[in-house]
Amino acid sequence: MTDQQKGHGVTIAAYILHLLGAITGILSVVALIINYVKRGDDGAVMDSHHTWMIHTFWWAILWCIIGAITWFLFVGWIVLLVTWVWYIYRHIRGLICLADDKPMPACVQQNQDTKS
Repeated sequence: MTDQQKGHGVTIAAYILHLLGAITGILSVVALIINYVKRGDDGAVMDSHHTWMIHTFWWAILWCIIGAITWFLFVGWIVLLVTWVWYIYRHIRGLICLADDKPMPACVQQNQDTKS
């Protein structure tokens, strides 16, 4: 069993926890801890997925803070909704690329290049 195959299940579990965390919140923190622990253990492709999830989490936190600050202007509602949709999209996109054993974000860039 290669490093990549070994980490495949843990990476899928992290993606699912992040997706469930979009509803519950706390499960994303659990998944983030898994991402930090497993990054560097299972080969370049799995590392790229863990890094993808880590970046997604922290960018989502930043945008949620901005949304919370601007809540009273009613702009915050839109910011929070867009952030939530983006967060879910990024994790579903990552799962699709993981199923194809492609690294992130190269998988997204390859698909955009083929559409042009």
